[in-house]
Amino acid sequence: MNEPPEGLFNWFVKVVDGVDKLGFAEGDIQWAEGLGPPSDADEFGGEVIFVICNSGMRNTVARQIFRRVMDALVAGGSAGDVFGHRGKSAAIDAIWRDRVALLAGFHAAEDKLAFCQSLPWIGGVTKYHLAKNFGADVAKPDVHLQRLADRFGCTPQELCATLAVSVGYRIATVDTLLWRACANGVVDSRTGLLRASP
Repeated sequence: MNEPPEGLFNWFVKVVDGVDKLGFAEGDIQWAEGLGPPSDADEFGGEVIFVICNSGMRNTVARQIFRRVMDALVAGGSAGDVFGHRGKSAAIDAIWRDRVALLAGFHAAEDKLAFCQSLPWIGGVTKYHLAKNFGADVAKPDVHLQRLADRFGCTPQELCATLAVSVGYRIATVDTLLWRACANGVVDSRTGLLRASP
């Protein structure tokens, strides 16, 4: 693994400091360290729908869509009533309709990643996002994490696992902090360099 000039541990400490200066570190750490399996069908359905809404979109836009979609579903409507993406809307409606059976299937599945990928509109990258949100200690190889991993000569999972051992966080927590840092300009994911002012 290629390390930044200041060493991987010191680099990550600076990354977390930058995320903290933006006001996200404490909440992100608490959230990611507390991730676990869904406790009920509504939570299960909501998490899957959140990941579907997020796929291919900026997080800020996806959150707005997710809120509108969940309001429509809880009111007995369809995702298609408030969201114009036909493929995602159909997948969302199916997930919400079948959420009780799908939750049982998730709990019974030995391979949680494979189960996640079997769901409508959950693919090879989003399965990691969903599994992470359901408590699996995995890194999501999104564009930012993949660029960083490529820069450091490893996989996103290896990068996050190495840092997790060094700092005492879960892999999912390191993943979340690195994503936040890249998404908010603390780190340039193409170079791995810290930016002076995000």
